[in-house]
Amino acid sequence: MKIVVLDGYVLNPGDLSWDGIKELGDCTIYDRTPAELTVERANGAEAVFTNKVVLNREIISQLPDLGFIGVLATGYNVVDTEAARNAGIVVANIPAYSTASVAQMVFAHILNFTQNVGVHAQSVSAGEWAASADFAFWKTPQTELAGKTLGIIGFGQIGRAVAKIGIAFGMKVIFTNRSKNETDPEVVQVDLDTLLKASDVVSINCPLTAENTGFINKGAIEKMKPTAFLVNTGRGPLINEQDLANALNSGRIAGAGLDVLSVEPARPENPLPKARNCFITPHIAWATFDARTRLMGIATENLKSFVNGNPLNVVN
Repeated sequence: MKIVVLDGYVLNPGDLSWDGIKELGDCTIYDRTPAELTVERANGAEAVFTNKVVLNREIISQLPDLGFIGVLATGYNVVDTEAARNAGIVVANIPAYSTASVAQMVFAHILNFTQNVGVHAQSVSAGEWAASADFAFWKTPQTELAGKTLGIIGFGQIGRAVAKIGIAFGMKVIFTNRSKNETDPEVVQVDLDTLLKASDVVSINCPLTAENTGFINKGAIEKMKPTAFLVNTGRGPLINEQDLANALNSGRIAGAGLDVLSVEPARPENPLPKARNCFITPHIAWATFDARTRLMGIATENLKSFVNGNPLNVVN
């Protein structure tokens, strides 16, 4: 079997092993593949892995030997699944590999707001504590999470993991979700307006759909407390970025912690990197060594199960 990995670098920059996949066939691994080379590189392959390289109808039609597309992520919008199905190609994704890591990043951003550890550590290094007349000093308000309200938008596996951590911190947890959920009595389902108005922290953990694109906009932000923080580890297009930048710069809300943007890497014209109290991490919530190890293992099992005639995690 000829196997091609079109863009493997982000999953494995050198600290993991491709051996499991290599054992299943003649495997060629590319760090990155520009769009114009996709067909050339995938030509003749029976199995192709992609992370962000687009495999649309036109490209799929030029790959007659292809029988398996492995998406190295949970989201599979880079593949035309209908065209793949019509061509008899199995498309498999990687579900639920990064739940704990993403939930951890949500609270990394939340704790950044409440404690500002980096700011204070830098002030100590700069000699500010040594020059202080008191045994303790702080450059920003220190905030306790216990008793605060955490509002979670989207209550899938990641939303539930975020809720558990919030409860452990003593927070009141509310959530909104497209479907009804029977949950722990400490977690209450509410509508979106109620969540926005009541929350001290709003965490976005829902998938991106045509219906919710840009739903965090000027109108939604105006319902939030001026002391509230917004955290997004979902997808960048869920937020109207100019509206959020305007709200941050005017002090309408206290801050935002974002791991995703509408276009990645960030474009120079994006208003958020320079917005007031906006802290952006470069789409790394999923990228812990532990999560990437799980991803590699599931990707290998997906291909192995396909070879054995019993495909797993099929999305088409």
